[in-house]
Amino acid sequence: MYLEHFKMKLLHPSSWQDYELIDSGEGEKLERFGKYTLIRPEPQAIWKKTKPPEEWSQLSHAHFTREQKDHFRFGDEVKGGWKKKQSMPDSWNVSYNYHHLSLTLRLALTGFGHVGVFPEQGDNWNFIFDTVSSWSKKDANRVLNLFAYTGAASVVAQSAGAEVTHCDASRPGLNWANQNMQLNHLDHIRWVYEDALKFVKREVKRGNKYNGIIMDPPPYGRGPDGEKWTLQEKLDELVYLSSQLLKDQNRFFILSMYAVGLSATVGQNVVSTHFKSGEIEFGEFFLKPKTGNNLPMGTFVRFRD
Repeated sequence: MYLEHFKMKLLHPSSWQDYELIDSGEGEKLERFGKYTLIRPEPQAIWKKTKPPEEWSQLSHAHFTREQKDHFRFGDEVKGGWKKKQSMPDSWNVSYNYHHLSLTLRLALTGFGHVGVFPEQGDNWNFIFDTVSSWSKKDANRVLNLFAYTGAASVVAQSAGAEVTHCDASRPGLNWANQNMQLNHLDHIRWVYEDALKFVKREVKRGNKYNGIIMDPPPYGRGPDGEKWTLQEKLDELVYLSSQLLKDQNRFFILSMYAVGLSATVGQNVVSTHFKSGEIEFGEFFLKPKTGNNLPMGTFVRFRD
């Protein structure tokens, strides 16, 4: 495979109306999710804030802080939490619209500082929706979503007409994804409570095949039984096994990574080693404010045939 088959891209989600990056800097980001504006930690925002501190404080409805020595990497133990104004609810909904896709997602303030959605993934949702919608509805088009979190990509794939298997090792995450499915008046997503690597190994042994595979693995994680793993250790094996599950045509593959030290080229090298595709896109996602600095939000590798 030659280099001209690869396309390096810098992409930001442009279909959002209920999300906005307002500012970032000094280890934090100021974001609007629907009616509510939050301040959350962001280790890559090492520059100065554009807006003054008093404006951040005025605009925000809730502020999440982490008490840790290393402000540039997040560990799996969180000390700190949310400081909320009275007007801030524990959960609320936002909308995402793209062509014929009308998506409703439940958000909530979690103990880890997450809210249930990664806004940069909007561009991948568009990619999934366009790809699945283009397939013949006469066939049973199957999509596997690994490390599927709260299920936005699962809901998008099913909304476009796919049969979706949603795999995650977090029981609360599966419950949250089920709520998102119901909010969008869908049903019959297949829920799998399992470590993604273990599940993929079993699917290969069963001889199962999928038209689409989505994976957004964390830098490190734990399985349902507490087993630990890091992305650097498992990524190559995970992508290799996924290549055994993906069909030869009418297919797509998406790998997203948010791990400091793993560049888009790392992902591209791993994917192109195990998949032979005519055109592989890879690059970096970023969030774009109206004014101020763009905020990098991880890398992606994807293709469709």
